[in-house]
Amino acid sequence: MDGQLPLVLLLLLLLRASGPEGQDPGPGAPEEEPPEEEVPEEDGILVLTRRNLGLALREHRALLVQFYAPWCGHCKALAPEYSKAAALLAAESARARLAKVDGTAETELTQEFAVTAYPTLKFFRDGNRTHPEEYTGPREAEGIAEWLRRRVGPSATRLEDEEGAQALIDGREVVVIGFFQDLQDEDVATFLALAQDALDMTFGLTDQPKLFQKFGLTKDTVVLFKKFDEGRADFPVDEELGLDLGDLSHFLLTHSMHLVTEFNSQTSPKIFSARILNHLLLFVNQTLVSHQELLAGFGEAAPPFRGQVLFVVVDVGADNDHVLQYFGLKAAEAPTLRFINMETTKKYAPAPGGPVTASSVSAFCRAVLGGEVKPYLLSQEVPPDWDQRLVKTLVGKNFEQVAFDETKNVFIKFYAPWCSHCKEMAAAWEALAEKYKDQDDVVIAELDATANELEAFPVHGFPTLKFFPAGPGRRVIEYKSTRDLETFSKFLDNGGKLPAEEPAAPFPEAAANATTEPKEEL
Repeated sequence: MDGQLPLVLLLLLLLRASGPEGQDPGPGAPEEEPPEEEVPEEDGILVLTRRNLGLALREHRALLVQFYAPWCGHCKALAPEYSKAAALLAAESARARLAKVDGTAETELTQEFAVTAYPTLKFFRDGNRTHPEEYTGPREAEGIAEWLRRRVGPSATRLEDEEGAQALIDGREVVVIGFFQDLQDEDVATFLALAQDALDMTFGLTDQPKLFQKFGLTKDTVVLFKKFDEGRADFPVDEELGLDLGDLSHFLLTHSMHLVTEFNSQTSPKIFSARILNHLLLFVNQTLVSHQELLAGFGEAAPPFRGQVLFVVVDVGADNDHVLQYFGLKAAEAPTLRFINMETTKKYAPAPGGPVTASSVSAFCRAVLGGEVKPYLLSQEVPPDWDQRLVKTLVGKNFEQVAFDETKNVFIKFYAPWCSHCKEMAAAWEALAEKYKDQDDVVIAELDATANELEAFPVHGFPTLKFFPAGPGRRVIEYKSTRDLETFSKFLDNGGKLPAEEPAAPFPEAAANATTEPKEEL
């Protein structure tokens, strides 16, 4: 027995070595997850982290999560509306809850859910963590709440009798009712899916024969009732092809709008989302009786163009200076007409001095649609000191002369005065001009693309940076990399391209005609 441990002692040592206190997990073992914590709240909004998201998803079957950054201006603007929406839903004892994640602190979550801009909102249903729905709804309290109501409850009211149908129609300005003989038909699912997102309309549906009879219907039809214009518009369901979501959506957007819409902050989102590419604008001063009298003739011309041309009235006496600027107009030029195609952004003007009557408006519309009117381009006058600053000032009238000077390498920033990305890079652009000020063959310039249009160079986002190298051939190279002095300099020194080890990377830009909700890039 000498030199040998007793058997019992040996067993005790082995058990201790294999137990949790003496076990070495090794370098490849996963780190132990911290225990889930309670989900705290701020102003009725759940505050989520990596540690408690799973718990929140299990406890709340309908959860809208905002990923935000403390420095983000759009997030700050959304915050009070988000809190109000939470309060509205809480007062109704709704099943949906609102939550938020500080993306700057919870980088694992921003990576997991592919968050690339702030604010980003995602809707989680039934605890499904892998396929959240992207939130694309309104950014005000009632709109957020209604978007959620239509996902956790019915998106359309079931109508059983004439009294219920009439009460629904009388209670709202725009009401859409689906008349379906079989509520199990797949067309009903298409109808309800559209109703989830068309938040500015109220929806109902029915299969009751007496309601078909009351409204003069014999087959499946979607009917839009409205308290303006013709009062009603019918969309019969194709018996062979069924109900097409895109066609129905376009129909409802077109017919839910007034034949003539006044432009303001409330109507502009709908104007831009109507998917009617041609807009005819009448600029008037609503405080003048002589201008008010023109509205009747303008409206009289609208019906034949419904769905093809959107008729819009712009009051030059209201807060619409940005619209006037976009069309190169001054308030004193009202009353006047302008026509624009939203896809090409081409603008058209009638012959100056003509009257604004139903016949003249119709004739102008037909002439533009028929290709008989040439578009006009905006251009400011050339400033006397355009070349006195380090960054040269270009306008439409001196662009060609400067950009295509064969003796110069010209680097131009196309910007918008309101664009935050343009403002952020302004210092780097000035520094670039300072660095190359003694090189006679290099020109650093800028052009306000909201006030100067170039037929050969349509600008779709801000800032847009283009390099025009010296020499023949009118060559143009678009710059798409990081907006800092060092990278700009490498690009110029390398003849309009970055070294091979530094490929051009996409960079945030603001849309020239942005109609989507604002976000700030990560």
